[in-house]
Amino acid sequence: MYLVNRTIIVASNNEHKIREIQEILNSFTIKKASDVAEKFEVEEDGETFCENAYLKAKALSIYTNDIVLADDSGLEVFSLNNEPGIYSSRYSKEQTDEANLEKLLKNLKGIKDRRARFSCCMVAVFADNVIQKEGYVYGKIIDEPIGKNGFGYDPVFVPEGYDITFAQMDAETKNSISHRKNALEKIKEALEVML
Repeated sequence: MYLVNRTIIVASNNEHKIREIQEILNSFTIKKASDVAEKFEVEEDGETFCENAYLKAKALSIYTNDIVLADDSGLEVFSLNNEPGIYSSRYSKEQTDEANLEKLLKNLKGIKDRRARFSCCMVAVFADNVIQKEGYVYGKIIDEPIGKNGFGYDPVFVPEGYDITFAQMDAETKNSISHRKNALEKIKEALEVML
């Protein structure tokens, strides 16, 4: 099957995420969920990032004939049994970046093994096709937040090969190594084959 339409609807209204996707999939027209569906909410009750991404993509695909792209991503800290994992954005009671970060650092207090990875699963759905790709970036969690860029757990995550956090990097540097970029590059490759 060959794609004619180079429009991708992202199953999200998160401006950070949309911008990052637009920068990487720059040969496509990127639109957000609210461009095709007035209210779009999905219960993310999957047990993996890929299950949640698929649920979001499938739910939005009923509103459009364009390619729908959804991702689910989060932080996995190995010594915490891969927490916060799929609960990354709702790890704390308050479900805010600050509270999530605070809970993570509290749970890591006294733990020497700070190895972690950001994981991302991207799912593209169009017609009867499903493309699913995963991406990772490995690193470690530091003791306190540093940096003003990025969002989520970026201020405490130092990727391998660097001595600064994601939140200290400019968008271009972060996007060049991020878990989302790794997954998106694979999605882009798969889509280009179909054009």
